[in-house]
Amino acid sequence: MKVKSIKEVYEAADKGELGSVYLGGWVRTSRLSKAIGFIELFDGTIQKTMQIVFDDKLENFEEISKVTVGSCLRVEGEIVLSPNEKQKYEIQAKKIEIEGLADQNYPLQKKRHSYEYLRTLPHLRARTNLFSAIFRVRSVLNYAIHKYLNENGFVYVPTPCITTSDCEGAGEVFKITTVDFDNLPLNEEKKFDYSQDFFGKPAYMTVSGQLNVEPFCMAYRKVYTFGPCFRAENSNTTRHVAEFWQVEPEMAFADLDDLIETIEGLSRYIIKYVLDNCKLELELFDQFVEPGLIAKLENVANSNFARISYKEAMELLKKSGKEFSVPVDAEGGIQTEHERYLADEYFKKPVFVTDYPKEIKAFYMKVNDDGKTVAATDLLFPGLGEIVGASEREARYDVLLNRIKEMGLNPEDYAWYCDLRRYGTCTHSGFGMGIERMMRFITGMENIRDVIPYPRAPKYAEF
Repeated sequence: MKVKSIKEVYEAADKGELGSVYLGGWVRTSRLSKAIGFIELFDGTIQKTMQIVFDDKLENFEEISKVTVGSCLRVEGEIVLSPNEKQKYEIQAKKIEIEGLADQNYPLQKKRHSYEYLRTLPHLRARTNLFSAIFRVRSVLNYAIHKYLNENGFVYVPTPCITTSDCEGAGEVFKITTVDFDNLPLNEEKKFDYSQDFFGKPAYMTVSGQLNVEPFCMAYRKVYTFGPCFRAENSNTTRHVAEFWQVEPEMAFADLDDLIETIEGLSRYIIKYVLDNCKLELELFDQFVEPGLIAKLENVANSNFARISYKEAMELLKKSGKEFSVPVDAEGGIQTEHERYLADEYFKKPVFVTDYPKEIKAFYMKVNDDGKTVAATDLLFPGLGEIVGASEREARYDVLLNRIKEMGLNPEDYAWYCDLRRYGTCTHSGFGMGIERMMRFITGMENIRDVIPYPRAPKYAEF
């Protein structure tokens, strides 16, 4: 008999298809009441668990009555309506096999564990009710992104994790090498001899797939890449990890206005998709993580996002009367607490901030006609701050080359990128949306390390 999933069993029962079932799963709780036992079984296919009822007629009753939390079972029985108001159905077991018995010291017992404790168990925490919901939502969210982009004519392009250029020009890159650190190859000037290294030149883990996917929009018009990015930023905040995921679309013949329309469309779509397909998970988050979460998501999904220029935003912040911990300063840029004020208190919905000073933005962003700002935008979400960074790309060869030099970068490293401006340049734009940031917004989780399966951070690269 084929092993059914708990989701399949629930779906069949809701159609009135009761009767014999055979399923497998893991024990979340187990208790005995005289000659009757109750096991709460989960398998990750649905947020619900299934109650297994067994009695002393079971051939291995004594063994099953002592089964440990975390053990893996196979159960044959009858799915019936449950007399217990807490669940609609239950399975009256006829046969239970222990496929994998969990040790008595299984670390996820029936009690509420702290997030900090569960972060030490990334290989097990997906078995808890909360993290099962978090990572299932992440899967649905990722699917929604691919679905929206493919249905809107985007071509997926895988870009390399290993690069030889720093997209952001910030220098926060992880270097890749295969050399023996106890026997470093040095040249005549006593400097590291890259010719002896694996790639023969400096190589890094990518900070963004943007530069590598951008050429493909000149071939397919609308493209995107989706993958991990790596930043060697020595930050231990709830907002930063060293490895994170981004979706990065690029569009030819698209200016900043087109870009904003696409970002808003994608953002609203994926939130609606999660609302429609993860009701049980969102109810859990609404009850135990962030009360009012569902109403917040519905508000954003049905809102028209606001738009304000950087200059207007700075003036608004100065007139707000708020005492920010970081003073409002045009040279310092808009800080997270400023972003939160704009989205949370002033607009009370997502807001695009546009036309940033060129000095605080990357070299590839189009310089506006004023020569001082760039055609860039950040999308700020309530309760979170920046969730998307975007810009129209600089399509003029001479201006791009000057920006590369202004940023102190080596033009030779970006010669291939500049070629795009020599071989049929056109207006084009793109953006990066952080998956973990969107996950924090959708789940209500405060710490970014709780929405990625295996977090990487300074001095932390376990498992």
